[in-house]
Amino acid sequence: MTSSLDDQAAVRRQYRDERGLLTRASIWRPPVDGVTPQDLVIAELGHREPTSILEIGCGTGALAERIHTSLPAASMLATDQSARMVELTAARGVPAVIADADDLPFAAGSYQAVVAAWMLYHVPRIDHTLTEVRRVLADGGVFIAVTNGNDHLAGLLGAAGASGSPYQFGREDGEALLRHHFGTVEARHLTPLAVANHAEAVRYLASSQPEAAARLPRYDGERTYRGAVTVFIAS
Repeated sequence: MTSSLDDQAAVRRQYRDERGLLTRASIWRPPVDGVTPQDLVIAELGHREPTSILEIGCGTGALAERIHTSLPAASMLATDQSARMVELTAARGVPAVIADADDLPFAAGSYQAVVAAWMLYHVPRIDHTLTEVRRVLADGGVFIAVTNGNDHLAGLLGAAGASGSPYQFGREDGEALLRHHFGTVEARHLTPLAVANHAEAVRYLASSQPEAAARLPRYDGERTYRGAVTVFIAS
């Protein structure tokens, strides 16, 4: 599956600055067991102890900063197509450069670990991007990808009379896509919780689906909505 030019233009507008991303991140809480997707990424990298790590689609740099702090001996580089996201990540003390995930400007085998968190469903050519990831990954390296399932926040979307579109790289098809490029793929599923009062839920929806935000019936207090997140580990 590929994304249309209109979809790509919308993605670039959405990530031109950090407001929408921060709004969407603000309502999330850890799963009942307290282990977040980010925790799993850090734990897997810590277990493998790579000496070089690349993050593609780094956003505001929150995960890149955690990786950089948790594995200080590793050479860390974060990338994003948005100049503003690269600026924010660099401000956290993480080396960062502008780069598109489907045309990575790095030599083959440059990194022992590559991380892509909540971004592969945005790329225009998913199979081509995975080919690029495999190219820059050293032999024996690991690729860690975080994504959502098609029922992600189904309760919130349903309350607003909306439904999520199937992800081009999601819980449902991510493993099959990765197996075209990697011999071993492991999937770890989590259920983080989104906790929001009505105003926060409206702001969340408005950051990507303004029509749905306008339809959300008013409610009092806070409500909890279930997410659906998967961490894929491929090598």
